[in-house]
Parts: sequence; structure tokens; C-alpha cells
Amino acid sequence: MQYEGEEQSLNVFYTGASPIQQLVPAAAYAIEELEAQKFYLLGTDYVFPRTANRVLKAYLLQEGVPEENIREVYTPFHHQDYQTIVAEIREFAAGGDAVVLSTINGDSNVPFYTEFANQGLTSDECPIIAFSVSEDELRTMDTSRLVGHFSAWNYFQSIDTPENNAFVEAFKAYCERNNLPGGRNRVTCDPIEASYFGVHVWKAAAEKAGSFDVDAVREAVYGLEFDAPGGPKKMHPTNQHTFKPVHIGEIREDGQFDIVWSSDGLVEPDSYSSLLHTPEELEAIEPTGGPR
Repeated sequence: MQYEGEEQSLNVFYTGASPIQQLVPAAAYAIEELEAQKFYLLGTDYVFPRTANRVLKAYLLQEGVPEENIREVYTPFHHQDYQTIVAEIREFAAGGDAVVLSTINGDSNVPFYTEFANQGLTSDECPIIAFSVSEDELRTMDTSRLVGHFSAWNYFQSIDTPENNAFVEAFKAYCERNNLPGGRNRVTCDPIEASYFGVHVWKAAAEKAGSFDVDAVREAVYGLEFDAPGGPKKMHPTNQHTFKPVHIGEIREDGQFDIVWSSDGLVEPDSYSSLLHTPEELEAIEPTGGPR
């Protein structure tokens, strides 16, 4: 699962995205491809959206977006009434040059997207780029009203390779065989892939170390390269994070994503964002991992 960064622990290997592997590429896509000039940062009120929006706002200001063109709004967990907020977005987006960067989490996504459509807003007028809406969330939503909006992740089920197709089929067969809710209609998504390959990274490291000793396995993880369902990946040599590709997906009516943009290879993770810290501060942060 993606997270907000700003930590680096010897006790954790981070298989989800750091901000530079999800948030920043999405904002860059909005500026360069969607020609956005105004940004509505809408999130659930807890640590991930708050920190994510600090990173996003710093990036947007760095790219020359005026501060008055950036709006930042939060709602509680399980918030259901988005009438006022969507009306504000509609006014904010007048002129067609605005994007919503959404860090809404959980069941609030359903009433938000529903109200967005109810007020007549479409992806052509004001696209939403979400950071927590994957194929699994779309299973519970009326996707016919979401077509054209976007999500930014490091993996999508629609990656069309023999390896990923085999992974998806095996996952669906497992759900069916074990009578899990939804059966073969269950879908893979970014957190599922990251959880899956995390176990395999540990296995490969334990085999490399020839031991289950925690310190020995940890040392074996650094710099480890491996194949995952979505393609090759690599563990960082010092900071406990994972080199990953970045993809922007456009929502289809069937609840899957068309991948409309991908990074050029793997993106190096950072544990502390250079957008929030000076070079001197970053230099003072001692790596917690890596060969010693």
C-alpha cells in the first residue's frame, strides 16, 4: 500500500509507493498532459492525505502554480455528504483548467463520485486523479459515471503480459476455489501485488542468506532484484524501499483501467521527500540500512 513517506525503519521493508513514486508523477501528468492550472486537493483527514498534500503543494508551487490556484480541503472518515464540496469544486473548475487530486480513503469515495456526477461534472470538465481508488474499490461503484477519471498506481490488473495474466488468473481461481465473496469476479490491484511480492522477496532473501535470522535476511534484501506480476522490481540498497514503475490509469466502464502513461523504467524511492527537506537536512539523515 502507498504511504506518505517521512520515515525509514530497520524494522520495515516498504513495498508500497513513496510520494515520488505516485503523487509527484500524477501531479506532473496533470500539468503536462491535462494542461491543468488549478488544483483541488481533497482528502480524508488523517496522516496520509495531510502529508501527501504537503508534498503535492510543494511540488505544484515549485512548478510555478500560484498558491491561489491550489485549494486544500479535508473531510472525516466515513463522510457522506459532498454536496457543498462538489459545488465548490464546480465553481473552482469553471473554465475547464482544474483537476481534483484526491486522497479520499474508504467508503467516502462512493458518495463523492456519486455527487460529482449528480452535479453534472464530468472528467472532461474536471478530471479526478485518485491515489486510493483501485480496481477493488471500483467493484462497489457505478463505474459508468466514472469513465475518464484517473488513478495513479504502480500496478494495474490490465497490464497485459503473460506473467501478469497468469497471476490474475491464479488469483481469480483461488478466490473461486475458496468460496471468497465475489469468486472469479474478484480483482487484483496495486496493494495485492505489493503484498504478494513482499512475501517472495522475504523468501528470496532467506534463501540468499541461508538463514531465518532477521539481521541476515535484512542484509540479503538490500539491492535484491526480482520479478513481480507487474514486471521486474528492485529493493533499494540502503533505505528499505522498493524501486517501482509508475502508471496512470484511466477508468473504464468495466471497472478496469486503460494505462495512459507509464514511467520510463523503475522510479527510485525516497524515504524523506526532497520537496519537504533541504539538501542539508537530507544529507544529515543517516541511512538505516544497507551493507555495513
